[in-house]
Amino acid sequence: MSRPSRKIVLVCAEPSGDMLASRLLEQIKQQDPNIQICGIGGPLCQAQGLQSWFNMDELSVMGLVEVIKHLPRLLSIRKELKQKILDFAPDLYIGVDAPDFNLPVAKFAKSNQIQTLHYVSPTIWAWREKRIHKIIASTHHVLGLFPFEAAVYQKYQHPYTFVGHPMADEIALSPSQVQAREALGLSTKEPLLALLPGSRKGEIESMLPSFLATFTELKKQHPNLHALIPAVNDARYAQIQKMIAGESYRDNINITREDARTVMIASDFVLLTSGTATLEAMLCKRPMLSAYKMSGLTYWMMRRLYKPKYFSLPNILAEEALFPELLQDDVEPQRMARYIDAVLSQKHAPVDQTIQVKGSTMTEVSEQTLHHQQQAFLELHRCLQQNASHQAAKVVFQMLDRSC
Repeated sequence: MSRPSRKIVLVCAEPSGDMLASRLLEQIKQQDPNIQICGIGGPLCQAQGLQSWFNMDELSVMGLVEVIKHLPRLLSIRKELKQKILDFAPDLYIGVDAPDFNLPVAKFAKSNQIQTLHYVSPTIWAWREKRIHKIIASTHHVLGLFPFEAAVYQKYQHPYTFVGHPMADEIALSPSQVQAREALGLSTKEPLLALLPGSRKGEIESMLPSFLATFTELKKQHPNLHALIPAVNDARYAQIQKMIAGESYRDNINITREDARTVMIASDFVLLTSGTATLEAMLCKRPMLSAYKMSGLTYWMMRRLYKPKYFSLPNILAEEALFPELLQDDVEPQRMARYIDAVLSQKHAPVDQTIQVKGSTMTEVSEQTLHHQQQAFLELHRCLQQNASHQAAKVVFQMLDRSC
């Protein structure tokens, strides 16, 4: 007698979650092609067989103030989602990141005797550690991407597995810049700056003007410099195209729908909005500068609640400022241009002005400091290279077996 088809509800809320979840779904489907998967996901998850009940883009909202504006619709989706879960009667609920949306749904599923797994630990190691009690009430197991997270879960005796990061498995330890440029049809001779202002409309509106102004400053010292901006979808492509239309150096700025990873590997430097992209740039072994702006209220609250010394993942992992990270008023085009100019020029003297980095400083760009940065990037890459999607899928099937 054949076993009934097992069922999973999986919910992700943004492009980075869609990418992470799709890799997990690929592993799950390889081991059980008949498994039924519904929930919320983007095009990558849908390509792996997920039936998405809602448009994932409706959940892609960041910032305390920003979420409030979209709260009625988010609550409506969550209410409808709970009913669909009851009707579908899954064996397992997997929430991928987006804890503010996913954990209440997971708690509902758990209260209805459904196994619950949260993939990507909430940042309880960074701020609001008391959220662990909400996590415990909502989940049976948590999967984490970073080794330092385990200590918090051990402290509260909640099941946790460090699986590593899928990007560390996919990106070569020594990516080829030449091959990346050939794939993009770019010259190997001209200097290239990758600009990654973010994947959300609000992020691009906030960050791209400063990035473009930085590029304008750099052109004074590097007249042959070109910039390439990867757009995550057609809507963001159109938005960026409109924003650069009036720039004096627009002929040297190109937008592409090619993936950001190839753009980063092809570049000589990456100027980016802080987030998962900093980790990807580290894995691509690219020198970078991370910047971020948020609403005044969100910033005020984060300054009081956030615990780590740094906010960019590679710096957090290394516990040192491997590259500059700038927030709010420190996101100044001239300051960013000075640092990038020093790296592009491979200067061996101190940068003209000290660049403040969250309580620390990066005072020079030399052959020695850049070599240290690259060695640290390589060591972190090896640490995160754990065959993550396979490890995550093992936990999924262990939980499915328990559910059955």
